Amino acid sequence: QVQLVESGGGLVQAGGSLRLSCAASRRPFSTYGVGWFRQAPGKEREFVASITWSASSTGYADSVKGRFTISRDNAKNTAYLQMNYLKPEDTAVYYCAAAPTVMGRTYPSQYAYWGQGTQVTVSS
Repeated sequence: QVQLVESGGGLVQAGGSLRLSCAASRRPFSTYGVGWFRQAPGKEREFVASITWSASSTGYADSVKGRFTISRDNAKNTAYLQMNYLKPEDTAVYYCAAAPTVMGRTYPSQYAYWGQGTQVTVSS
């Protein structure tokens, strides 16, 4: 069982930045890939980004490419999502998730473990 805890959300103006963190309770966290998803009110949960266990490969939704960067520090059992040039449409609850394999996996059902989410609100 992997427990994930997100942090770093908040209120920011359009054009601003936030860095989300996802701390894992289980070692070795390094055996799991990590995905970030988000869910806006009234919308389905959508894929944002993913990173393999070794950080050798990453994937991004088209809507965030060039603005968001996913990374991880296995020594700290933590993954990150750096979000730059934020837009009001980025407003959502952001979730991190873990799975043994994440390459090409963009559906929530493909991830076994989830955090509780952190709210990101971008004002215009």
